Amino acid sequence: MPLPLRPRSIQAQTALMSAVLSLIVLTVIGFGLDLAIRSRIHSHLFIETQRVATDWIAGMGPNGVPEPPAGHADLVQLVDSRNRVITASRAASGHAPLTSPFPGDEDRLQYRIECPDGDRCVVLTAVRVLPVQSRLFWGGEPHAVYAGRAEPGLLATHRLELFIAIGVLMMTAGWTWASWRATGRTLRPVREIREKVTEISVRDLSLRVPQPPGRDEIAELARASNSFLDRLDVSVRQQRHFASMVSHELRTPLAGLRTQLEEALLYREETDPYETIRTAVRTTERCQAIIDEMLTVARVRTSAAAEHEPVDLVTIAREEAAARTNGVPVHVRVEAENGVTVLGNRVQLCGVLTNLLVNAQRHACSKVDVIVGRSGDDAVVTVLDDGDGIAPEDRERVFEPFVRLKDGRRRDPKGTGLGLALCRLTADAHHGTLSVEDSPRGARFVLRLPLLASARAQLTR
Repeated sequence: MPLPLRPRSIQAQTALMSAVLSLIVLTVIGFGLDLAIRSRIHSHLFIETQRVATDWIAGMGPNGVPEPPAGHADLVQLVDSRNRVITASRAASGHAPLTSPFPGDEDRLQYRIECPDGDRCVVLTAVRVLPVQSRLFWGGEPHAVYAGRAEPGLLATHRLELFIAIGVLMMTAGWTWASWRATGRTLRPVREIREKVTEISVRDLSLRVPQPPGRDEIAELARASNSFLDRLDVSVRQQRHFASMVSHELRTPLAGLRTQLEEALLYREETDPYETIRTAVRTTERCQAIIDEMLTVARVRTSAAAEHEPVDLVTIAREEAAARTNGVPVHVRVEAENGVTVLGNRVQLCGVLTNLLVNAQRHACSKVDVIVGRSGDDAVVTVLDDGDGIAPEDRERVFEPFVRLKDGRRRDPKGTGLGLALCRLTADAHHGTLSVEDSPRGARFVLRLPLLASARAQLTR
């Protein structure tokens, strides 16, 4: 379930995540920095107070106990074993002992930080006077020197933490702003692509999304989108062209059928009902043939590559030739020693050879030759008849849906004109080609398909 306060924009999400992470990291760094600065200042104060204490103790000699150091910042006290102040510097005079308890024999030098209620903390060093000096001046009673200094205002008033917190917040804000700008600059091409996509409609598929330079993911997305739009544009154009031609082809027989039925209703006494029914059946058969061809074309266009399997073209060429028992004879010649295997849909490839053989037998005078061989990485199947051939200007037109040349309409009046178009679509779906090439006599249809290894390489790209 999405969080209600989660921002929708990727830019905002990235900036928020960057802000949270940077705040956590910088807070940890700031905490460590605060401890390091405090430790450094305290260490410096310990060294200074130790120096003051040891210098005063070193001055205690035969001439007696010298006056305490007179530095205005130094808090120095001489205390006895009951922790009573014997003498003190001007800054520490009249005050209670700086610390307690009294230093023991085993730890004669101690560093302490004392924080009296309501007062500034004192960083001090407690040094026990040497036994020789204690016997000389106080009859062996232990004495100690407390030397301290008040913490600097930077530490005592928590200004250090305040400055570090302000620095952490400023750096977090700067990092968040930089992340926002960087993410916005990165996503700018995505916004441009989105704006352009919103302008694209089915009525106008000529627009393309802007392609940023480089090879990053956004550039690849733009190139993939434009490639998809190219394929979609071609597909929509083909569908529109196909739909217009189908509607044109179906309109004529349906209009004729309606006219015949209306005449049969209006002129019942003058119309033979059986003849009307026979004519209607022939018309519906033609419509059904067109619809069946249309469904076959749709299946070829939507067939998945997962349905493909290894197919031996030599085998299906011989099987299809053997099945053509009517009409002129069909001869198969194999020009490849190790067989010709491709990756494809066996049923669809058999349909291609069937249509090519039916077309060749329809126009041949005495024979049809089928030649199966190889050319580089392609399998080549040639269907050659000895008929009148196809004029160069019509060699591409014959593959258009519902296009039927004059000789074709004469030889097969009931044809739909979709056979060769279906063959071309099947060849394209198998990453191959189908074309009409030059021939000394008759029509020469050449089908080229990638061999098995080459086809598998194309599918893995």
